[in-house]
Amino acid sequence: MLSFAASAGAADRVSAVRIWPAQEYTRVTIEANKPIRHELLLLKNPERLVLDLEDVDIASAQDKFAGKVLPNDPYISQVRAGRYKPGIVRLVLDLKTEVKPQIFMLNPVGEYGHRLVLDIYPLVPADPLMALLQKSGVQVEAQRPESGPGTVQEEPKPALRSESAVEEDAATKGKPKVTRLVTVVVDAGHGGEDPGARGRRGSREKNVTLTIARKLKTIIDAEPNMRAVLTRDGDYYIPLQMRVQKARRVQADLFVSVHADAFIRPHARGSSVFALSERGATSTAAKWLAKRENDADLIGGVNLDLKDRYLAMTLADLSLTAQINDSLKLGKAVLSELGGINALHKGDVEQAGFAVLKAPDVPSILVETAFISNPEEERRLNDETYQEKMARAIFKGIKRYFAKNPPLAKSTLAANEATD
Repeated sequence: MLSFAASAGAADRVSAVRIWPAQEYTRVTIEANKPIRHELLLLKNPERLVLDLEDVDIASAQDKFAGKVLPNDPYISQVRAGRYKPGIVRLVLDLKTEVKPQIFMLNPVGEYGHRLVLDIYPLVPADPLMALLQKSGVQVEAQRPESGPGTVQEEPKPALRSESAVEEDAATKGKPKVTRLVTVVVDAGHGGEDPGARGRRGSREKNVTLTIARKLKTIIDAEPNMRAVLTRDGDYYIPLQMRVQKARRVQADLFVSVHADAFIRPHARGSSVFALSERGATSTAAKWLAKRENDADLIGGVNLDLKDRYLAMTLADLSLTAQINDSLKLGKAVLSELGGINALHKGDVEQAGFAVLKAPDVPSILVETAFISNPEEERRLNDETYQEKMARAIFKGIKRYFAKNPPLAKSTLAANEATD
């Protein structure tokens, strides 16, 4: 049983309910004007989550939950709301499979009031490296554990074949032979609870970035020696540190975060590229933008009670000099290509303390494709032809970078992080 408490109060209406389904996890957000006292139980046979809400108006809860569960939700089949006992509204979430829930409260921020967040994770999280290898057609072989008196048999772990073996197989099957597969992680900024910037015509940054990110992935995947991985492939929020972690888990060669800038004045325009800085921002605007992007975790919603070893590792006093130097080279190459399809807001790669760029061993850049707050650029950002041009310009920059900075050889596709 998980139990969390907040300050008590009179019966309050649920102002909003949002459910964000995804394979990584499904998030349920319940918003109210006051903190919600609650208790969560996980029941078996059949699999259910029972969430009791104290001092909540039942009519508002039933109304806001109506029709919110989508048929393609990987984890929730339906939600039922009813009065459990005086002062308690009981929500029953019928599940499709075994899950591992997390629940936490978020204080008001931006346009949101108090939010009760229920994250529903699969019991066994998917391994992004294994999923990538399987999609790439790399075979895996099962290792049989040694057995003997007193030993405990464990589930066999997949062994990753060497790249030379993979290349030989590819050659025999008539596939293009490559020196090695280059992995680019493409990060669509914002998502889910965090819409990012908004244009005057109602465009949301999270939707624009996902569309461009998907187009960029398609272009990269068409290259015989390249593959792309999206940090998110739907409308849901991924914490900034989890984006960094995913890049390291798949042993990424590059990390490209796609955004659409905004400013308080509508005349601001142009594309920009940013890299990480260890010594402060290169401009006031870069510092302001880094703070706004780093605040995405406050809006998107992160359980701050969780401790992640990657957080301590990547935010420690690490020497990021080599990563930053490579990131600046990559940023310069991408910026030169962006200048061919859009005006540049700044002619040089800028730097600031972006949390999403802090993978110490992966060259990382953040691309502000255009100002969504500029009416003309907002229109272009929603144009499919322009989105394609933007994705292709980023890709050409990546190719230009690799032409001068070939990726180092790797003896295996397995990342150390996958076996930690």
